[in-house]
Amino acid sequence: MISQHAIRLATADDAPYIGLMSRDLIEQGLRWRWTPARVRDCIRSKTTNVAVAPSAQGLAGFAIMEYRDDEAHLVLLGVEPSHRRRGIASALIAWHEQAALTAGIGTVYVEARADNAETRAFYRKLGYSEVQRVGRYYDGVEDAVRLAKDLWAS
Repeated sequence: MISQHAIRLATADDAPYIGLMSRDLIEQGLRWRWTPARVRDCIRSKTTNVAVAPSAQGLAGFAIMEYRDDEAHLVLLGVEPSHRRRGIASALIAWHEQAALTAGIGTVYVEARADNAETRAFYRKLGYSEVQRVGRYYDGVEDAVRLAKDLWAS
């Protein structure tokens, strides 16, 4: 089903919706850090891509990836609950991984809440390996697990 998802770069008009999705779907129980202004800054950044999967109602999902010289960091990924389990998150990640490979980047990192077994299993299914536990990563109160994928080995 991935082939039916049209992924595109986000525009400034997408920032409010992405920010609200982050607040409501990802940052529950934490301070709201991914505000529309911060998302808009990422959209304008030369070292960050914000990709979205459009839907008839707006956006089905989004992913934000920061690119460095030799590695990339998937900093945020969200899919509306009504659109989950349709391959949207996988398509967004594949889009970013292809961009990283095109830029000559071979390693992607991502963090997940340590107590979120479902998300960690999702990333493992996509070829990511758990490489580190990061204490108090989220707002200084919640642990994360860092995962990595070697794109050149895939």
